[in-house]
Amino acid sequence: MKTELDGRNLKLVRQISATSSYKRYAITYKSGELTISGIMNIPNGDGPFPALVLGHGYIDPRIYTSGRGLAREQDYLAKNGYIVLHTDYRNHAGSDDDPENNIKFRQGYVLDIVNAALALRQSDLPELDDSRIGYLGRSMGGGIGYQAMVAFPYVFNTYVLYAPTSADYADNFNRWGRVAADFAQEVSDTYGLPEDNPEFWAGISALNYFDQVAEPVLIHHGTLDDSCEINWSRRADAELKAQGKDVTLIEYVGEYHAFYRDWTLSMERTIEFLKRTMK
Repeated sequence: MKTELDGRNLKLVRQISATSSYKRYAITYKSGELTISGIMNIPNGDGPFPALVLGHGYIDPRIYTSGRGLAREQDYLAKNGYIVLHTDYRNHAGSDDDPENNIKFRQGYVLDIVNAALALRQSDLPELDDSRIGYLGRSMGGGIGYQAMVAFPYVFNTYVLYAPTSADYADNFNRWGRVAADFAQEVSDTYGLPEDNPEFWAGISALNYFDQVAEPVLIHHGTLDDSCEINWSRRADAELKAQGKDVTLIEYVGEYHAFYRDWTLSMERTIEFLKRTMK
């Protein structure tokens, strides 16, 4: 992904709610020429607090509402002293539309998470420690994290990926894209299918650029995940290790894609990881 980053103009649009631990705001920021909506939780107190940009998994944009997808994580992280910026991505909620995003394999979402970090750093938010900004993504948001870490190293301090999609785009297309007949035909006409143009698919896959990764990575994945295959995370873990990177894959035996039984344990481990990697 070759593009100039341009994240700026973070605005707290309105306060949505307040708890004893944090205040919740509707926000917007600029990702290039697009305005992106989202929510932000800001812990009570003077700070400065580290921040996390959150990237949600796939939810049909037609039914998606702002801040949806990582509600548990938003609350837990804010209560543990992290500013949380949950981006809606382009084409979602109150964000501007990008009609070419799907045929470009949602690469625009990668720009939206990275530009969220830049918008945070360029803001005058007094509670923010802008030297400590990490990323947490789930499912599709985890796959977006892979793309960001290879295309834009040094933007985030660290990455936490929950049940991520594959770092090999062919896996994702084979799992979800082929069953959408119109989309599959458009992909075939534009790029060629993986079996017809393997060079193209290798060229857009983060897996083949893991030598560029500069930040620590934590991956959580359940062994019974029937949406995103655990072998995808095992392959990413092995390749990152082969490149000498700081990566930890934690497998949760008997856990599913949504993380219910072991979610609290996984978040406790996440906080420990963040404390180590966002000093």
